[in-house]
Amino acid sequence: MTIQLQVTNLSMRFKDRVLFHIPHLSLGPSESVYLKGTNGIGKTTLLKILSGLQAPTTGELNIGKKNWFKRLLGLSGNKNVIYLHQSPYLFDGTVYDNVNYGLKYQSLTARERRANIINALRLVGLETLADEHISVLSGGEKQRVAMARAWVLKPSILLMDEPSASLDQESIELLVVLAKDLLKRGSSLVITSHQRNALTDLCRRQWVLSDRKLIDSTPLQLVDEEQQHYAYATAN
Repeated sequence: MTIQLQVTNLSMRFKDRVLFHIPHLSLGPSESVYLKGTNGIGKTTLLKILSGLQAPTTGELNIGKKNWFKRLLGLSGNKNVIYLHQSPYLFDGTVYDNVNYGLKYQSLTARERRANIINALRLVGLETLADEHISVLSGGEKQRVAMARAWVLKPSILLMDEPSASLDQESIELLVVLAKDLLKRGSSLVITSHQRNALTDLCRRQWVLSDRKLIDSTPLQLVDEEQQHYAYATAN
């Protein structure tokens, strides 16, 4: 299911400190956003608010046609919006068990569920490790498991918080495969990263958190083209 997310008058305050105030924000479907900002500016907090894992100080957030903040207050989250943490939380069990976790509550046959899980693990290069305990995996492999677990649920919106931190190039490229597939299905992505990489290169919009505000900039592709044009013009 594809949905659109709309935010109005969103603010987050910690005691006397205003972290940010965002008059309006919209996302989806099939959009990819690179969220930028310095450390401590509020990127992770914003993603947690959008995912329903944290309540804002003020604001209204509509997912589809439903007002999510009014329904939130138990911090139960929204199954259509998934937050992928930089250091993913994985359960004490096998690789297969971890990817299976979200699917247990869907109306799938055992055969369909297994096919989805094995396909996800194959796409992230971990099919042969399906029966291994999660503790034997490297940091990059654990991030791949977390991405596979998100992918099998086919979320409408996937929020990725520094997903490429400490990952090797192979792991980043495997995450890109799943991210591209979600975009083709109509899902939207928001990705934070301190530097450009193959994941952020998928993004066609840019949000910048700065001075307690969020700036929704020109699509990245157009920005790059304008910079190239300017460089050519000044050189000639």
